[in-house]
Parts: sequence; C-alpha cells; structure tokens
Amino acid sequence: MAITVKLDDLLHARRMTLTELAEKVDITLANLSILKTGKAKAIRFSTLEAICQVLECQPGDLLGFRAN
Repeated sequence: MAITVKLDDLLHARRMTLTELAEKVDITLANLSILKTGKAKAIRFSTLEAICQVLECQPGDLLGFRAN
C-alpha cells in the first residue's frame, strides 16, 4: 500500500487512546481501527475533517505516501 496512515503516531503524541478518539469523532471503534491499521480502502472527507479537528492536525499529518 502506497498510502500510509500515521494515526498511531498522532494518538501517541497527543496521549489519546483510539477509544477516546472514536468517541470524540463519533465513529465506531471498529472503523477507526480499520483506518489505523491501513486496511481501509477509502475515507470520507467528513471523517478526515473530524479526525483532524480533534487531533488538531492537517490531513498530511495523518496520511503519507510511500513509493513502492
């Protein structure tokens, strides 16, 4: 996968658990876990916006690109 998700790093830096983020973003823990592990095939802009608001970050802080 060329797109990487850096959610673990952001959560660690903000001392927040995945469960806390799920509650604040109003997304199921299971769906957030799929995103965190990089198994998600897509993300809605509204979800991305909510995560960025809670974590006070930019989309580029959350997502990265790695050439194969």
